[in-house]
Amino acid sequence: MKRVVLQYGRDGLTLDLPATHVRVVEPRFVPGLTDEAAGFQAAMRRPIGRPPLRETIKATDRVAILIPDHTRPLPRERLLPWLFAELDHVPAANFVIINGTGSHRANTPAELRQMVGDTVFDRYRVINHDSRDPATLALAGRTADGRPVYLNREYVEADRRIVMGFIEPHFMAGFSGGYKGVFPAVADLDSIKHYHRAQVIGDPRSTWGNLKENPTQAQVRANGALLPVDLLINVTQNRQRDITGFFCGEVIAAHDAGCAFAKKTAMVACPQPFPIVITSNSGFPLDQNLYQTVKGMSAAAQVVSDGGLILAAAECGDGFPEHGSFKRFLFEHASAQAMLDTINQAPEPIEDQWQVQLLALILVRARVGVYSQIAPGDIRRAHMEPVADIAARVAAELERIGPDQPIAVLPEGPMTIPYLA
Repeated sequence: MKRVVLQYGRDGLTLDLPATHVRVVEPRFVPGLTDEAAGFQAAMRRPIGRPPLRETIKATDRVAILIPDHTRPLPRERLLPWLFAELDHVPAANFVIINGTGSHRANTPAELRQMVGDTVFDRYRVINHDSRDPATLALAGRTADGRPVYLNREYVEADRRIVMGFIEPHFMAGFSGGYKGVFPAVADLDSIKHYHRAQVIGDPRSTWGNLKENPTQAQVRANGALLPVDLLINVTQNRQRDITGFFCGEVIAAHDAGCAFAKKTAMVACPQPFPIVITSNSGFPLDQNLYQTVKGMSAAAQVVSDGGLILAAAECGDGFPEHGSFKRFLFEHASAQAMLDTINQAPEPIEDQWQVQLLALILVRARVGVYSQIAPGDIRRAHMEPVADIAARVAAELERIGPDQPIAVLPEGPMTIPYLA
């Protein structure tokens, strides 16, 4: 028996695996900063490639602050009070905090309060971005090929812009953070769909840990830079959600520094593929729905054998979720290949097709089982196997393929990216 603990929901999931050859793949643990507040202040007063905000933002400026939505584990409730302390010469009425939902659902007032903390929620204006409402959008500029890009109107019309985020490996953009806090976070739906078009998502350079010639990251940076950003505030975190580093300053320079730090700690070489890979989606808040859980599956897919089995544990209390066409797309197609055929033949991108495409690419070469709160029938309709007991499912698979076969376990899901050396 091998005991492992997966990050699952808020409490974790303990497994006793009936196997002897188990490789636990996890990032190098980096302890949190001893004094996070002091670390933030130091990073803000000596930003990378930028003068400090205290010297550049006037008391009369209208300031837009972008934060990621509830599916991202940024410690907003700690960062925002520290930021406002640095800008205490600016009246509270001059700030707007914009929740960068992209094409996700809006967060409820209760969720927003929890995300930013009571003091900030009661004193400052906090709004949801809405990619589908033209009245809340304004033209930010055009892409190199002339396509208009609309961003949240309050962000466009602000005098100063601050972007918050956290850096981890990302299955399309190479790494999260950076200009991704702007685009697609506060973009219009048409631009979001075009950004996720099939040929870009299917490009092998649009993958974990890669920034070089990555067409997804290239779009993020080009479209995010259509308007000037006064400061990027990015963090890295460990499994305990402690902050391990601050990367503040000019967007590209600060982001590149954070990505280099994350890559050294989060990417792990494996000598061979595994017939069974067990993964999580890093627990709450990242495992709230199946849409986000594709990331954990994709991490596992990097080292699963062709025809192998991926077992994903994600609570999914928010279901598929219901926004966009993700659930409908899965249910309406007879197979993963049928999904890919529809996506590749569509004249224009379909909302959420990018997540479907990535899931379908996994399903055409491996089997996927899901341990979650989603009804078993719905998991089957989505072309995956519902799993009620992961250890029992592992035992059954080992009985089929042989008891000495190796197993990989990713307790932190996409916070660790294995790759074949």
